Amino acid sequence: MNERDSEIMAGQLREMGYRPVTDEKAANLVIVNTCAVRGSAEEHALGYIGQLKQLKDQNPSLKLAVAGCMSQEPGTIAWLRKYASHVDLVFGTHNLHELPQLLDQVEERDEMVVDVWKTAGDVVEHLPSQRADGVKAFVNIIYGCDKFCTYCIVPFTRGKERSREIPAVVDEVEALAREGYQDITVLGQNVNSYGHDLNPQVDLADLLGKLEHIDGVRWLRYTTSHPRDFSQKLINVIAGSKKITHHVHLPVQSGSNPILKRMNRKYTREQYLDLIERVKDSIPDRVLTTDIIVGFPGETEEDFEQTMDLIRTVKYDAAFTFIYSPREKTPAARWEGRDPVPNPVKKERLNRLMDLQYRISLMANQELVGHTELVLVEGLSKKNPNVWAGRTHTNKVVLLDRDPHIDLIDRFVPVRITAAKTFYLAGEVIGAPVSDPSPRRRIELPLM
Repeated sequence: MNERDSEIMAGQLREMGYRPVTDEKAANLVIVNTCAVRGSAEEHALGYIGQLKQLKDQNPSLKLAVAGCMSQEPGTIAWLRKYASHVDLVFGTHNLHELPQLLDQVEERDEMVVDVWKTAGDVVEHLPSQRADGVKAFVNIIYGCDKFCTYCIVPFTRGKERSREIPAVVDEVEALAREGYQDITVLGQNVNSYGHDLNPQVDLADLLGKLEHIDGVRWLRYTTSHPRDFSQKLINVIAGSKKITHHVHLPVQSGSNPILKRMNRKYTREQYLDLIERVKDSIPDRVLTTDIIVGFPGETEEDFEQTMDLIRTVKYDAAFTFIYSPREKTPAARWEGRDPVPNPVKKERLNRLMDLQYRISLMANQELVGHTELVLVEGLSKKNPNVWAGRTHTNKVVLLDRDPHIDLIDRFVPVRITAAKTFYLAGEVIGAPVSDPSPRRRIELPLM
């Protein structure tokens, strides 16, 4: 979601005459687009904002702006006013479309401009966008979240759920397909809630069914799902689709009913496992991943063991695991003060959980050795310039030996899997690419 917001900001700036630079020292404007989901993200952003003072001292004409979810928090604004007077502009997630006017205000005033809307307005369509070139593109379909999980700040920073109309989404994806984008991900804080606020009501399955028929689109992805809204209708549409990828990400957060209730997740362990079984029955080649929070306030050893047991039962291909992080305004932040799990216990539980999941992930990957997969090559490996890195239809990372005479970036290639590690597969290309290369130059925006 933040990457997509950055693309929209970059599009507006391009129309104002700005161009991206790769070195901050050459910039006239730096925008820090922030995330507030976890404390570590906030600490990283605040540290970076503090470091920018040196850049501002060296170049007083440089304009600095802070945007994104952290800007929606009163605590962040208070911190910026007190410790970051070198920042020129603070704006939030709801008035992204006003960036040009806000920058005009910065030029007119000799003080920090703070313009943060407390509530979201209507969805604004047809904003300019500067997307990273290639074949992958993100498309917003719903903004905000109405779930109010007790640990989550998203409803406060992104507002209530607002869906885009199906024709608007279809038009955008058709335009992307004409430009050569083939791997489309539709986005929402709770993507499965899509359409409930429209008249007439529709759902994600209806939208994906429309996108399925757009020529030029090869893969369709969606993120992020909430288990409570993952319907049998959606499962059936995915199972019957030739384009919707079979990577199913279903954040469980905990395997304990008491903790799920305290989290306000609105499903039980039993309901979640029933959903998993229906997904497995309908989509035999699916890849299952999840999110898990360790050390939620009040979590006992028995609660944690319930989570471990659920992991053994489901056998996820991968899991994103986090130590609980208190978020401003949320009920769980108050509970953390009254009923905390000690930090050493949190870390010990996280290590046990990761050890179990890593063993399961390795076994799942080993089952793919010898199989042939279609892989989208995304670029060079970050660790080895002699290796291509790509992803399968089910979002598995695959590393391929690189022939320096052949450019495979943004190509779909058939690959035989030759080896498996915990976090990636290794393979060899066994045929010609199945799509034409993108005619566009790859642009990497300097996103934080």
